[in-house]
Amino acid sequence: MNKSAEAFRTIGEVADELQIPKHVLRFWEGRFPQIRPMKRGGGRRYYRPEDMELLRGIRALLHAEGYTIRGVQKILREHGVDQVKAAAQRVAAALAATPPTPSVRKRGRKPVTKVAPPAVHEPQAKPRIDASTTEGQIQIAIRELELACAILRGQPINPIASPDDVKKSRAGRT
Repeated sequence: MNKSAEAFRTIGEVADELQIPKHVLRFWEGRFPQIRPMKRGGGRRYYRPEDMELLRGIRALLHAEGYTIRGVQKILREHGVDQVKAAAQRVAAALAATPPTPSVRKRGRKPVTKVAPPAVHEPQAKPRIDASTTEGQIQIAIRELELACAILRGQPINPIASPDDVKKSRAGRT
């Protein structure tokens, strides 16, 4: 059942339309005094069309443009509600202009951007590490951790320490 644009909406309908949880809407009501839904008996909220525009603008600023709650509060305080409502229209126009790209996104999290793995350097002559000192043992441990990180990231393994260094470091730890 589709409601007209002038109809009041419940918190569940607003949450579904904006794709945010209900508790976030309640939280925003506490942070932004400009959001004032009508409350009926039993505390049930009904959002007016003006409230919906404001909520769309707040969502656009927070989720699409990367503002913090304090940043949106400052915009509301200094520029008014109309500026926030305009943000929703800007984001909607930008989304309409760009072709949709398939992305997997969890609610409330920013999309993961793929970072190119760092370039693998050719092995150079390595200075010998004295595994009998604490500093040498720390350097060997750091190199082992770097190797483990490279393995976990799926990067090509470029061994930094020679097997002799690792054997000496293990012998020195006992």
